[in-house]
Amino acid sequence: MALHHLRLAPLALLRAASLPPLASSRIAARGHRRVLLFAPPSWPWRLLSPGARPRALATAAAEADDATSGSGNEFFAESTSWASLGVSERLASALCSAGLSRPSLVQATCIPHVLMANDVIVAAETGSGKTHGYLVPLIEKLCSKSSTTKDDNCQDTTPGAHDMVLVLCPNVMLCEQVVRMANSLLDESGKPLKRAAAVCGPNGWPAVHPDILVATPAALLNYLFDYDPEKRRRERFMRNVKFVVFDEADMLLCGSFENQVIRLINMLRFDEKLLSRAQDSGKDISLGSDDEYHEDSKFETAEFGSSDKEIEDNIVEDRLVKLENSHVGAHKDWRRVRKIYRRSKQYVFVAATLPQSGKKTAGGVLQRMFPDAVWVSGTYLHRHNPRLERRWIEVTADTQVDALLNAVKYGLKSEVHDAKDVPRRTMVFTNTVDAANSVSDILHRVGIPCILYHRESSLKERANNLQSFRENGGVLVCTDAAARGLDVPNVSHVIQAEFAACAVDFLHRVGRTARAGQSGIVTSLYTEANRDLVRAVRQAEELAQPVEGAFSRKRSFRNKLKKQALQKREALLS
Repeated sequence: MALHHLRLAPLALLRAASLPPLASSRIAARGHRRVLLFAPPSWPWRLLSPGARPRALATAAAEADDATSGSGNEFFAESTSWASLGVSERLASALCSAGLSRPSLVQATCIPHVLMANDVIVAAETGSGKTHGYLVPLIEKLCSKSSTTKDDNCQDTTPGAHDMVLVLCPNVMLCEQVVRMANSLLDESGKPLKRAAAVCGPNGWPAVHPDILVATPAALLNYLFDYDPEKRRRERFMRNVKFVVFDEADMLLCGSFENQVIRLINMLRFDEKLLSRAQDSGKDISLGSDDEYHEDSKFETAEFGSSDKEIEDNIVEDRLVKLENSHVGAHKDWRRVRKIYRRSKQYVFVAATLPQSGKKTAGGVLQRMFPDAVWVSGTYLHRHNPRLERRWIEVTADTQVDALLNAVKYGLKSEVHDAKDVPRRTMVFTNTVDAANSVSDILHRVGIPCILYHRESSLKERANNLQSFRENGGVLVCTDAAARGLDVPNVSHVIQAEFAACAVDFLHRVGRTARAGQSGIVTSLYTEANRDLVRAVRQAEELAQPVEGAFSRKRSFRNKLKKQALQKREALLS
């Protein structure tokens, strides 16, 4: 099969060169050749906004950036301490005990804004410290609040007047990771400063109400709309939540999560309206008496699925949002959010990629729904990280296996990180589960042990494999399920066995290495079909431009590729 026809084929063919026979459904014999089935990208590269321009930045980070520019370390804010950001001595001590002696530039930038109760949108490159960037100031706020409240009892099993942080994440692994990071900040007695718990996957609602609740949107909605005879669960929960974080906001505000998240935002805003109305009238609000929170009983047990059908026209700000499995009749108006009211909750959005090129992108939605939010932008957002060593290798069906094996061996031999006692870690990315299984077969055949990670594995298997990779190092063969949000320290080498299907996936893949100020290697294998795309990406990196800047907003680059493919096809036919 001609190479340029691979993009049109249902499966791309990769030759398993010089490998002994193996009984596997993923390896098919064709004459004397054995081929592995690799799926090509099912859609072209999507576009990102060329500029995520910050609305405001903290001066401390800018000063720290200038101070460290000459030293070559552009991750830590060398001249900034936790105390100078407004963090208490108690929390600063817990951070130092956890190995965080000083803040990163992104943390030094966003922490003051979060402490000032602003709505904050943090768009910064992967591995820049965004998670602690919102955990630290919010834990600081909870500690300050509890120290002034006499009746603070975290062992109370009934929800009451108890300020809570709600963190929404797109998947179970990221939820559990955020919980581990929050619970690792300990006080003098060795207990977490503020207790965090996850509601996701197999984890039900915690018996003891936590200070920080981390949940997936579907799991939270299922709980809120579960059978509730007293009809007070949602009201109590919404009133207790004072701080809301959307981790991986670009993913939560688009696609299958969009309807669930937009609904939660407007439920939280409606609670703010009720409280504002009570303050203006001088009367106490009885949460249980407000019918606008409740629906007909016949809808009480309906569940939200983990992936609602995507409805592209539903990203709106001030008109009703139509949802599948909607619990609220058309006469309800609590989803409307245009009315001015006194704010009582704080919203923080965090993402490593934040498209703004259209009204329906995550950045466009945030600009409309939170026009006064403070934007914090990372130094290398959507750009090439200078701590990365890039290797670009063009391959064919006959050379792809050999190039892959050479890349894996190169990563295992290289000494990117200075610490000799740190195990070497390599991540190999593919576009499909079948391709990941095929790469795993190849590596095992040549005596290279590896670990698999993809969505078709059970949640327990994925957790165990990820933990093994964290502790022992080695090679992790994975799909893009491992590209977003997961923090695996000291990954020295990332290999794209198949070139990323979109710009967002590309940025998240390469962001698995060179994290927290370290260096790393990225090896990208690409075919003739990706040649023009790779050339545009490399040119953008050389010019220090955003990667997505290689593509026109009017998709002219994509049309150019199609035109070139058509011309080649016509030339062959003639």
